[in-house]
Amino acid sequence: MTFEIINPGAFGGRPSGWNHGMLAEKGGRILFVAGQIVPVGDFVTQWDGALGRVLEVVRAAGGRPENIGRMVVYTTDRPSYLANLTPLGVVHRKHMGRHYCAMAVVEVKSLMDSKALVEIEAVAIL
Repeated sequence: MTFEIINPGAFGGRPSGWNHGMLAEKGGRILFVAGQIVPVGDFVTQWDGALGRVLEVVRAAGGRPENIGRMVVYTTDRPSYLANLTPLGVVHRKHMGRHYCAMAVVEVKSLMDSKALVEIEAVAIL
């Protein structure tokens, strides 16, 4: 499954580290990955663990990182996200290579596990 990347010219060019839209081929199966957390370690460690768990679900369904069309990241600590963009980029490439899906990062008051700083959910097309 490949995606057609959609980045409208009216938006001023291609974003860095994500895309505005990912158009899947007709006929793919949709995999919804529940929010994943790893509530131990610092911000980057938790992001790494949560993304790893997302990809474990995708692989268990027969997919690869390139099948992920959209991710939503919930964080309780926006300043840590902004302060760690470079190491988070390293974590992203470790798991996803150069595949940049549509993504949203949302700051929330808290997550269900009080030790969790990051929760990641995804949608993949297989």
